[in-house]
Amino acid sequence: MMEDKTLPKLLRRIAGTYPEIKAQYSKVDGDNFAALSYSEYYNHVLDFAAALLSYGYSRGDHIGLISDNRKEWQHASMGIMAIGAADVPRGCDATAKEISYILSFAECKLTVVENSAQILKILEHKDSIPELARFIVFDKPSEKALETASIASVEVITFQEALERGKAWRAENPGAVENELEKGGENDIATIIFTSGTTGEPKGVMLSHDNFLSQLEELPERIVLNPGQTAISILPVWHAFERLVEYVILVSAAGIIYSKPVGSILLADIAKMNPNLMPSVPRIWESVYDGIFRTMRKTGGITWVLFNFFVRVALLEAACGRAVRGNRPLMHKWERPVGFVFGLIPWILLQPAYWLGNALVYRKIRLKLGNAFVGGVSGGGALPPAIDEFFWAIRVKVVEGYGLTETAPVVAVRPIPKPVFGTIGTSISCCTVKIVDENNRELPPGQKGTVLIKGRNVMKGYYKRPELTAKVLSPDGWLDTGDIGFKTITGEIILRGRKKDTIVLRGGENVEPLPIEMKINESRFIESSMVVGQDQKCLSALIVPAREEIKAWAAENGITGSYKEILEHQEVKKFIDSEVAEYVSARNGFRPFERINRTALLEKSFEPGVELSAKQEIMRFKVLEIYKKEVKDLFS
Repeated sequence: MMEDKTLPKLLRRIAGTYPEIKAQYSKVDGDNFAALSYSEYYNHVLDFAAALLSYGYSRGDHIGLISDNRKEWQHASMGIMAIGAADVPRGCDATAKEISYILSFAECKLTVVENSAQILKILEHKDSIPELARFIVFDKPSEKALETASIASVEVITFQEALERGKAWRAENPGAVENELEKGGENDIATIIFTSGTTGEPKGVMLSHDNFLSQLEELPERIVLNPGQTAISILPVWHAFERLVEYVILVSAAGIIYSKPVGSILLADIAKMNPNLMPSVPRIWESVYDGIFRTMRKTGGITWVLFNFFVRVALLEAACGRAVRGNRPLMHKWERPVGFVFGLIPWILLQPAYWLGNALVYRKIRLKLGNAFVGGVSGGGALPPAIDEFFWAIRVKVVEGYGLTETAPVVAVRPIPKPVFGTIGTSISCCTVKIVDENNRELPPGQKGTVLIKGRNVMKGYYKRPELTAKVLSPDGWLDTGDIGFKTITGEIILRGRKKDTIVLRGGENVEPLPIEMKINESRFIESSMVVGQDQKCLSALIVPAREEIKAWAAENGITGSYKEILEHQEVKKFIDSEVAEYVSARNGFRPFERINRTALLEKSFEPGVELSAKQEIMRFKVLEIYKKEVKDLFS
């Protein structure tokens, strides 16, 4: 059990123990980073908390926090929690309708926002948020935002003004903020995070301080950071995965480097700041992977030939090494000794070629992530096996985590010091995971069923939605995740999709689309895909081609015209169909009813807030709405 009962108390302890260690690095004057120490960070939090008290906000209030990830986000969030209130967060990419629903439903009288755009967006629906009376804005507000807010009778205060007011209030009321912080308890609600609505209307997940803190008892052993080390941050902090990762950084007394998920910016920031850890979503690692292969293909010649050879060597060496060490999924006890016997000699024989490849290829790739890089944590979706295998093979430690907003969010994560390939690791100590069949009977290792979770990290429920809470949370505390998976004999968890995503064909066959999509997306000519076919005789797929790769292929094959015309060309369609058929084949372990019958090529990439959620997962119901005609044509 952690000694800290709330997150602000954790910050207080770390700031007291490591006052001069740098907590946050953010850009000023273009590309230069400025650092804030833990002592400065904590004082900003106390000043903001004091400002909130001076304005009349108190324990139990709900305060909106609409912003992307930046240092002020943590100052505001921690300040809100320090007075016993709960933040209600969302990113700047949320629509006006989403934000107005969230702020109204959570009864927010105050909303902290990033900029004028968010003020104007929220005020579009002011009539539906009657309680809203004040904004605190991080960036300087525009005249238009001030004028619109004035007309709506909503006060606008800058974040800097709030800090200065709080500092003065603390001087006049010594110890008042600290006393309020001390009153906080582990069961207090820290935040209400509304789900992204991938299945319809957003639900407010109530998470306590203990929901978060319970995970911090073990996660630092799996995601290892030492005081003074750094992690680069590129994900939306309103999402529970990034939020919890930032608490892991905090409890480790490490520093957060604020960057952006844009290739050129991210790589430049990595080169400049040399971080030790990079938490991200699978798409970021896919982009890194695609970038490496694209660069090598363009180089061509003997370099491309040697690159391919050494990649194959690395993949084979890594597979043999896993067999020898036993850090692969095991379903039977005999697999460990058999793997050792059959893997040892090939593994030894591959060593000279591997270390030559390391000198010529792998080391250069690793240096792109800096010479201090320890590992990456991938969450918010399934890491494609091909990506997992590649980074494992070249000794870049990318470990996969699993969780839900409802579990604050971590359930399991593959440990960086001792990973087991192809799994998400064992469940962390604060919770228990079991796999059950349709009759709720627990299944043995290797058998696929529904993933249930029970423990201190499980939410308090959905805000003002007891009927929805009862649907997923049993009276004895088991949360039905809706995920499908199984366990190894050593307790590691392997996921195989979601129950709600299961496609049922007319023949009664149940198909999990995610493994098929991940395999299709291994093609360098395909950026994204979504398998469809509910209540149909067979499967089809919506395909987003990789624009530059397809344009290059078309040019090589004498096909000209606009990108739209290229996608409509029969030879291009035949080529994509052949790619899909090659990857989704019996050779790759797919059954006949899992093959893709027809494809539709989409010109536009899937975008966050449109087809993708904030953590860049496909929102299937939205894709089906947007491409209704294309889906209908696939089965006509």
